[in-house]
Formats: sequence, C-alpha cells, structure tokens
Amino acid sequence: MGKFVAVTACVILALIAVALIVVMSYVCYVGLTYERIPDNTVVEIENNQSEGVQLNTEYSIATYNVGFGAYNHEFSFFMDSGRMRDGTEVTGKNSKAASKEVVLENTNGSAELIAEGDYDFVLLQEVDLNSTRSYHINQYDIFNSTFGKDKSHNYGICYDSAYLFYPITDPHGKSLTALVTYSKYKMDSALRRQYPLATDITKYFDLDRCFVVTRYALENGKELVIANSHMSAYDKGGTVRRQQLEVLNTFLEEEQKKGNYVIVGGDFNHDIAHSDGMFESQQYRPEWVYTLSSDDLITGYSFVAAQNAPTCRSTDIPYEKGVNYTVVLDGFIVSSNIEVKEVVNIDNDFLYSDHNPATMTFVLK
Repeated sequence: MGKFVAVTACVILALIAVALIVVMSYVCYVGLTYERIPDNTVVEIENNQSEGVQLNTEYSIATYNVGFGAYNHEFSFFMDSGRMRDGTEVTGKNSKAASKEVVLENTNGSAELIAEGDYDFVLLQEVDLNSTRSYHINQYDIFNSTFGKDKSHNYGICYDSAYLFYPITDPHGKSLTALVTYSKYKMDSALRRQYPLATDITKYFDLDRCFVVTRYALENGKELVIANSHMSAYDKGGTVRRQQLEVLNTFLEEEQKKGNYVIVGGDFNHDIAHSDGMFESQQYRPEWVYTLSSDDLITGYSFVAAQNAPTCRSTDIPYEKGVNYTVVLDGFIVSSNIEVKEVVNIDNDFLYSDHNPATMTFVLK
C-alpha cells in the first residue's frame, strides 16, 4: 500500500511538473514572439490608379470597422463587460466567429454595403487576412473583388499575434489583421505610423494600434493626406489616450505646417459626437467610453461626426435594438482648409459588424 501511494504521488508530481513546463513554455512563446511593427513602415500600394485628386471638387469618403466578420447580432466579445440598468453585471462570451459561414456572410454583406455607396475613398478597420477568429478567411481579397478592382488600395498590419489560448474554452488563436485604404485616385505614398500602447498584459490581446497615412498629390503643390486610424479602447484612466492624442496632434501639426489638406478617419474608440445618452439603451455607459472634442486637437482641426445614428454597439451582450449601449465612435478629423458638405452615419442596425459606417462629403478649398 505504501509503495502504491508513493508511486501515485510521483505520478501526480510528474504531471504537475509537465503542466508547469507546458505553461511556462507557452508564456515564453507569447513573450518572445511579441514584437511591435516599427514606426514609419512603408506600406505597398496595389492596383494604383492614374487619375489625380482635384481642388474645388466634391468627394465622398466612408470609414467602417468591419469587426473581422464575426459580429452578427448573436455575437458578444469576451473582452467586453458592462452593467445593465437593473444592476446586472454582463460579460461577453465569444472570442471568434460562430462559423466560417458567419464570417463569409458578414464580410460579403459589409463589402456590398460599401460598394452601394460608390465612395471616392474608403477606410476599413479590423480586416482579417489570416486569423483563427475568422476561420482564416482573407477578407481583404473579398473587399478587393467586390469593390476594389477599379481602386488603388493599401493595407497596414495592425495585429500580428501569437496563438492565444485565451479564453481556454474558446481560444482566440492567432491573428493577422490590417487597416485597409481604398481610393479611386492615384496614391503617391503610404506610411504606417505607430500609436503608443499599454505596457501591461493587455498588450498581448490588444491590436497593434496605428494609423496608415496615404498621400495624394495636388495641382497646387500641396497634398491631400488621409490617415486611416484605429485608437485604443479599454483605457481606464486615459493614460494611453493621452499618449495617442499627443502622437496624432504632432502628426497634424507637421502636416499643417506644410499647408496640406488633412483627413483622419476611422474608429476613435471614444465618443466624438457628444452622443452619450442620445440613443435608447438599457445599459449604463461602459467605463472605457470617453468623450473627445475638437478642444483635444491642435488649432486648425476639428472632429466631424454625425448624430443621426450610432456607429458602435456594446459587445458585452448580443445585440438587441434599444437594449445595448450605442454611441458614435467613428468619424473624421478635418483640417480647416477642407469644406465639409455633409456627414452621415449609415444605419445598418449593426447587421454585419459591431459598427455602422460613417460617411462624409467634402471639398478641398
């Protein structure tokens, strides 16, 4: 009996040792493979068109976070949490799309929605190229084939992660994700600029936050500069927000000194339309939602965002109109030498993503 107990104890200790080795090896793997993409990385331009952008001509632009094709109405995200107005605490459950078919349906739906608008410029965020969470479907190829055949386009990588075994019951897996920019006009250059990130463990789960700057030559010797941006969420205390705004304002100031025409479009992950409480909801405002205004920008720039419909829904619960918290996080920053004609959010009721597109028409004065 004593021998049996001794053998059992040895087996248990051996299993514990193996488990510790596996865990430590995985932690080392994640830590050693984590690497941020360098700042000022040149981005390749594909299918470049020949027509140039003109002054005193009306153009249209759309920005849309497509949510890697996972966010149908049933989807909730494991990193999101919140509180209902009755006091119930809620947390999202899913880390990847329910199926390959869901990703295809959402991606094709998003592509067709953008194609219908026939926009001169299109900015997309969270476009998966080869990710576990989206069943390795290349969404970029789908967007290219749907509306990108007659457009210049480029992509900047914003998420290139190790295989994440979290959550254990439904691992997020490995991700390769990009910010994608389309235009009917000739792109002269594209550059990926890096945002500061949190330095704690959340950096392994967050996107490699960045903005991609695309330049278009103008007849007056200046440039139209369009930046496709995706800023951080889940920033309690606002430390990362302040750091990212500092980087963005430095960029805006540099372009202003050159006399360029500047548009920053994308998912700001902050309320840029003073829309908190504007839309019906049975949830309290999430802790990470913070308001940004034109006062946060250097002189000569302003936020341009519509209030006709929300552009983002909470993902701590599946979507039900009037239940989820909704807000305007998507829109544009515009320099004072650009005349904004109209700004409208496309109310797609979050059918294909946790975001709705934001659009703007403008003229370079």
